[in-house]
Amino acid sequence: MSDTLKANERYANELKKILNLRRDPVAVRLFRENEISPPGTVPPGSQISHCQAVFRASRGECLVVPYASQSCHVGVAVLGMVETPAKAASGEYHGGIGIHDSIGAAKKMIDERMVVPYKTIGEAVCPLKNADFVPDVVILFDIPEKLYWIVGLMTAEKGGRANFSMSPFQCACEDVAAVPIVTGAPNISLGCYGCRKRTDMAADELACGIPYDLIPGYITRLERYEQGPFTSAKRS
Repeated sequence: MSDTLKANERYANELKKILNLRRDPVAVRLFRENEISPPGTVPPGSQISHCQAVFRASRGECLVVPYASQSCHVGVAVLGMVETPAKAASGEYHGGIGIHDSIGAAKKMIDERMVVPYKTIGEAVCPLKNADFVPDVVILFDIPEKLYWIVGLMTAEKGGRANFSMSPFQCACEDVAAVPIVTGAPNISLGCYGCRKRTDMAADELACGIPYDLIPGYITRLERYEQGPFTSAKRS
């Protein structure tokens, strides 16, 4: 077992045990040109969206999804794989769904997205415990009572307040993947139209994306919380 896999297995086990997560934490790595598939990953077998890959990984699958296997070009546009499709960029696609009052409002949402600032060609999406690679981001799903503790982790060192960004669309691809990669900070999302239509995201679940380089320090704090504030807090 590689040192990377050993570390990721420990991080995953600690996150799942201490936070009592219902799903496995998910590791996501975006591939740049000439990077190869990590060991232990397999193609999805058919075209799937990024959000479908993430939720499949939360149930144990370890996938490699090249651009050619991606079914949602709006989603992978924020992950650096392709230009935003014209109908999405203009607001026509999302404006036609009925959530926004106008195409212009939908276009403003797309204009203000956070996009991974480098070219990618695919991704590995895998349970963190099985990830024999260094992820860009780790994604968690669960109820507010459990993901609430991310706010404590974010403010423990310097105080202040935690701020999050989301829209009605693009939870798994933008909110909890691209946003943490771009900002270097965790981001929490209530979910989105696509996730709740295409995946098994539960009615009571939130999503949280955490830059991988923050995970070791967060694990140390969570181990401290487990012996401190967790002992007197309500826990599901």
